[in-house]
Amino acid sequence: TIENLPAEGSGGGGGGSLSASSRAGVRQRIRKVLNREMLISVALGQVLSLLICGIGLTSKYLSEDFHANTPVFQSFLNYILLFLVYTTTLAVRQGEENLLAILRRRWWKYMILGLIDLEANYLVVKAYQYTTLTSIQLLDCFVIPVVILLSWFFLLIRYKAVHFIGIVVCILGMGCMVGADVLVGRHQGAGENKLVGDLLVLGGATLYGISNVWEEYIIRTLSRVEFLGMIGLFGAFFSGIQLAIMEHKELLKVPWDWQIGLLYVGFSACMFGLYSFMPVVIKKTSATSVNLSLLTADLYSLFCGLFLFHYKFSGLYLLSFFTILIGLVLYSSTSTYIAQDPRVYKQFRNPSGPVVDLPTTAQVEPSVTYTSLGQETEEEPHVRVA
Repeated sequence: TIENLPAEGSGGGGGGSLSASSRAGVRQRIRKVLNREMLISVALGQVLSLLICGIGLTSKYLSEDFHANTPVFQSFLNYILLFLVYTTTLAVRQGEENLLAILRRRWWKYMILGLIDLEANYLVVKAYQYTTLTSIQLLDCFVIPVVILLSWFFLLIRYKAVHFIGIVVCILGMGCMVGADVLVGRHQGAGENKLVGDLLVLGGATLYGISNVWEEYIIRTLSRVEFLGMIGLFGAFFSGIQLAIMEHKELLKVPWDWQIGLLYVGFSACMFGLYSFMPVVIKKTSATSVNLSLLTADLYSLFCGLFLFHYKFSGLYLLSFFTILIGLVLYSSTSTYIAQDPRVYKQFRNPSGPVVDLPTTAQVEPSVTYTSLGQETEEEPHVRVA
């Protein structure tokens, strides 16, 4: 080891030993921060960003090359896939996890969640008709404070100083990307009614935050399949109604051919993958961590656009990408903690540290419990919520 190496020069043994000890301490701290679980968490978030990149690229081809402006129809296809896979899975289950049993107890909650999820997607896509890409990129970050506040009050998550430092670093990286867009002249969007577009983005970001935190609560207390099955059921129902009312004329204008068909298939595959995989990543990390990871999605789209759409390159894009990754590492390096109420969660996890089991039979006392999001080692019983 480095401590056992002989110090060079006579009389310099004490200084060499101190230097070796310092280097070993630094290496140990780096290994503690860059642990396997944290790196896996960051990598999983980047998979979600790549899926969003695929969604953005297929949408861009559909709207700009084929003039197919059908955001509701595209969401409808995704909800139908979720319905076919997850809602039918619930339908064939027995007991309390059966579709009808879930609907009897919680139908109105999932109906509200389905509407929130649908309209979040619609508002942000609609905003592109009124405001600029730069405004959308900046204002879409509003989802992060929404998720933090809702997690604080409803999921009882408490953050340390390093988490807020990581969040600020991520947002600075996003600001760097927007600055690069301005410098190279990437002003996409008509911007003819900018205030309306900005309000649409803020509304969509708020709904995204509500949906993500609600999703985290459901997958921790109930199950991933139940969440996706109910989203597929109510999302397909409401998007079908909205499609028939608002978008049926646009759908008739689409010049159907095999290329457009492939683009719709690619879009639906990426959306289905995003919806199916996001609960897995949220359960392993948190809704806040996932939304920080998604800040890199625009950068992946931009790097693809350098080759596909001949975008202008700026070194600030690379600076932005690595700044966001540094912010993610800072955020994920330390566990959050919970002002724990055992009636809400049995366990809560973050990317490092031991798993803490909390008593569920003792009298509930207000407390603060330090926890981590380590890998699950055993099956947890569901905590049913009426």
